[in-house]
Amino acid sequence: MDQISKALDDLLDQRLLGIRRGIEKESLRATPNGDLALTPHPLALGSALTHPHITTDFSESQVELITGVHQDIGSCLDELTRLQQVTLLALDDEMLWASSMPCGLPADDAIPIGQYGTSNVGRSKSVYRLGLGHRYGRRMQTISGIHYNWSFPGVSSADYLGLIRNFRRHAFLLLVLFGASPAVCKTFVAGRTHQLQALNQYTMFLPHATSLRMGRLGYQSDAQASLAVSYNTLEGYVGSLQEAMLRSYAPYEVIGLREPNGEYRQLATSLLQIENEFYGTIRPKRVIQPGERALHALRERGVEYVEVRLMDLDPFEMVGINAPTMRFLDVFLVHCLTAPSAADTPAEIAALARNQHLVAERGREPGLMLERGARQVSLASWAAELIGELQPIAQRLDAAHGTTEYSLAVQSATTALAQPDSLPSARVLEAVKAQPNGSFVAFVRAQSKHIRQSMLAMPFPADLDRKYAEMARASLQEQRDLEATDRLPFDTYLQQYLSPSRIAA
Repeated sequence: MDQISKALDDLLDQRLLGIRRGIEKESLRATPNGDLALTPHPLALGSALTHPHITTDFSESQVELITGVHQDIGSCLDELTRLQQVTLLALDDEMLWASSMPCGLPADDAIPIGQYGTSNVGRSKSVYRLGLGHRYGRRMQTISGIHYNWSFPGVSSADYLGLIRNFRRHAFLLLVLFGASPAVCKTFVAGRTHQLQALNQYTMFLPHATSLRMGRLGYQSDAQASLAVSYNTLEGYVGSLQEAMLRSYAPYEVIGLREPNGEYRQLATSLLQIENEFYGTIRPKRVIQPGERALHALRERGVEYVEVRLMDLDPFEMVGINAPTMRFLDVFLVHCLTAPSAADTPAEIAALARNQHLVAERGREPGLMLERGARQVSLASWAAELIGELQPIAQRLDAAHGTTEYSLAVQSATTALAQPDSLPSARVLEAVKAQPNGSFVAFVRAQSKHIRQSMLAMPFPADLDRKYAEMARASLQEQRDLEATDRLPFDTYLQQYLSPSRIAA
């Protein structure tokens, strides 16, 4: 605590006020019956390739809303709310699925891949997604979540990497507090090996699960399990991902690079097609220039912010997250930044993966033990220790902002840990069981309809309507311009884009 307090004393309130954050929210488009919508991305929303705030993720049916960078939590949530309103206004009778775990899904090959037009960059985005589908299955890619992008002023790349190492050690606390995916529709696991129990003929679950999305059924990969990516140095992180993009992987060679007709099946047969394929609970990030590779940007200009990737959509919240959760994340991330951060090791990296799976699948189980160094500790005692270290940080943020909201967020977390039935994962499970047929889809369908109706009933200023309509028109024109000015054959474009020289600083 002394080291943490001293580090906090070195932070001026002005720097605490300089924290910036933004949100990326993924949501499936669903029909009124709770099935995946198979319609194209609505033209009224503009181009999914070039729109700065409304795009798609893996699937054509998976909307991604991207806020700008905000100093104020309230303004960030306001923008996310407006983006969600704009999207719902363009969806006719469709809705945005309120859970991270997907709605009723069709056969795997019927899930539509995101389409981005005929430009080289647009085609490459679709081929990358085809590759993900071949490698991991399309169902897994329909899992959605919230990414919390966060920066702190005057922080070096080494400081951000220290934050990331601590975040990975302590991320179990976020899974317990905010995990909201303890159950799934039976269609999601059809034909797959899994550890889930049948709640009934419609729903699979685990009784103490917090976030199946972050467990073995979620964004996990046996292939990537061989990557013990270290965050001790920026060059080491970049180098390990670069090596994975150069290392041929036999099962992906079997998939093949092209179809018999010459169309691409994936971008490459390497362990990673591109750097974004690497799954992680948090990433070091840097805004990239047009055509630039993400790893080159990191090598050239260093870490600019971190992307927190483990947050489930909270189906009880209109936009999937609320202000107290964001305040807790701010406190948690400042703690990760200021606490001593030892170098990671391959043994610790493996232990952290085991902890993540345990907490995702059994996080509310009384007496659950986790690995901490060479010893086993109870989740409850480790969580209580962390909460104690968060309190002075919350007080410091309160003082900087002239509020008590940060301390209240930490206090709420303490209460929730003492009352596990109040945790989002427990509330979701109870709500599913309360459905007449115990259906996960029925619960989320009802929540999604309620959110849709509530948001459509909210006023939407005419000036904002014009602003977003113009943004959509401009994005469509930008896509047309890209398609008209492409000069390189697609094969040549890919060869140049995927060249290792594009990553070198």
